[in-house]
Amino acid sequence: MSKRIRAKYKIDRRLRVNLWGRPKSPFNTREYGPGLHGQRRRKQSNYGTQLQAKQMLKGYYGSVGEKQFRRYYAEAVRQKGDTSENLIGILESRLDAVIYRMKYVPTVFAARQFVNHGHIRVNGKRVNIPSYKVKEGDVVEVKDKSRDLDLVLEAAGSPERDVPDYINVDHAKMRGTFVRVPALGDVPYPVQMEPNLVVEYYSR
Repeated sequence: MSKRIRAKYKIDRRLRVNLWGRPKSPFNTREYGPGLHGQRRRKQSNYGTQLQAKQMLKGYYGSVGEKQFRRYYAEAVRQKGDTSENLIGILESRLDAVIYRMKYVPTVFAARQFVNHGHIRVNGKRVNIPSYKVKEGDVVEVKDKSRDLDLVLEAAGSPERDVPDYINVDHAKMRGTFVRVPALGDVPYPVQMEPNLVVEYYSR
């Protein structure tokens, strides 16, 4: 499990964005980086801009490890079509990302923990691997005993986020279907993501 879970909102200030669009983000009141020199602004190089884009994308999905993220990039290169679009599709197909989109949990970090603890079934089978790749048409549901957890009920009823149209969810049954792999324009990011810069970073 990521060591950054306890300090997830520090990512916002480090990257100088409200990465998940949450009202409690410290970046909303302190729009500068952490530390003694956090308020200094320096012009970024091309490398710095590409690195920032990569860190934002990694951070958004719960601080995916560098080795795993490189594997996702390599897989995106192998697939037909636009590499940056393929990369987004791969990340959005992660099980923890899917249950976050389905509003079973309030954050991507909670999603990872929720899956790890065995609360999720895919096509009727328990899956406890957050990076499990969900396929089009897969049915993802919260197991019966977990449906009344406060975490789940609060997330499902929260007006903070909407369920995107590439996912169908019935919150009464806590069951949803991953309809299709989304394109970049379909994903409701609260900030601008630039996977094309990530591709440039890795193809240097």
